[in-house]
Amino acid sequence: MDGFNNIYKGKTILVTGHTGFKGSWLSIWLNELGANVIGYALDPYTENDNFVLSGIKDKIVDIRGDIRNIVNLREVFKKYKPEIVFHLAAQPLVRLSYEIPVETYEVNVMGTINVLECIRETTETKIGIMITTDKCYDNKEHIWGYRENESFGGYDPYSSSKGAAEIAINSWRSSFFNVKDYETHGKSIASVRAGNVIGGGDWAKDRIIPDCINALELGNVIEIRSPHSIRPWEHVLEPLSGYLLLGEKMLENPTKYAEGWNFGPTLDSIVEVKDIAEKVVKYYGNGEIKDVSNPNELHEAKLLALDISKARFLLGWKPTLDIEETIEMTVEWYKKYKTENVYELCKNQIQKFNNKGNGIK
Repeated sequence: MDGFNNIYKGKTILVTGHTGFKGSWLSIWLNELGANVIGYALDPYTENDNFVLSGIKDKIVDIRGDIRNIVNLREVFKKYKPEIVFHLAAQPLVRLSYEIPVETYEVNVMGTINVLECIRETTETKIGIMITTDKCYDNKEHIWGYRENESFGGYDPYSSSKGAAEIAINSWRSSFFNVKDYETHGKSIASVRAGNVIGGGDWAKDRIIPDCINALELGNVIEIRSPHSIRPWEHVLEPLSGYLLLGEKMLENPTKYAEGWNFGPTLDSIVEVKDIAEKVVKYYGNGEIKDVSNPNELHEAKLLALDISKARFLLGWKPTLDIEETIEMTVEWYKKYKTENVYELCKNQIQKFNNKGNGIK
């Protein structure tokens, strides 16, 4: 598979969190682009995860490790000397962060700092793309999308940990990877923020797509906690295409793109949770939905959107799929994963995405 001017072909690339939902898709895409992928992560969440069913572990270097363990992480950097790092490893769930707030901070903040330190210590590592989230912003729940220059924050431990991670990334970039001193350190660090990412192979707790599919497979009613919460929904391949394009640009011009970037959907994909559930039922072919919202439930933001003007104008990136295509492609994976070769299923969806294309191939 060609793409991104073949810039990733033959390059050694470390993906932290490669056993996760986004990490597995990124590893498959990079493998198809001809990269030598090194994965560093904890065990996958379930046996039905995209990482497991795709068999991607047999096509890359698959390492089990915790990003909180800087000794082990250093050994991986020392042994494999990655030129590029995509840092996705995280505790990614809002509701779980209320149960394990300290661990959430340890993973999302100190884990990120550990990766930055390993990049700093490894001469061969030139590019670091640090994945955070749209929830890193100080969310006022207004109708306007957040721009990259707005304040970080977060009500819950997960969101605030990602805001804190962004502050740490900015600090390390200013202190140790300053573009003014590029000739001395030779490294380029960017952070990237996506919306609510959906797609095949995600079985995480308290996420709308896995909740829908689990209910449908069991013949149960789909119960929705926050039917009227509005999120910027996008297929997993959308932000990954942005990360890969950004990596290409950073390799070509290391000092120009070393900053924060939003990779969110178009405005028509910023819809209510119940709209997503209804579309899942439509493309799955059956199912019922029930509102089980509780006013005393743990706080989760009701409205959040990203402004993607910067990526559009400065990178030439834009979303490829509309909301209908996003849900249709997502449901396709869940309807086929039990009977088809999952690696080929993912590969075909990547190719389909490229063919529809936004000029990023």
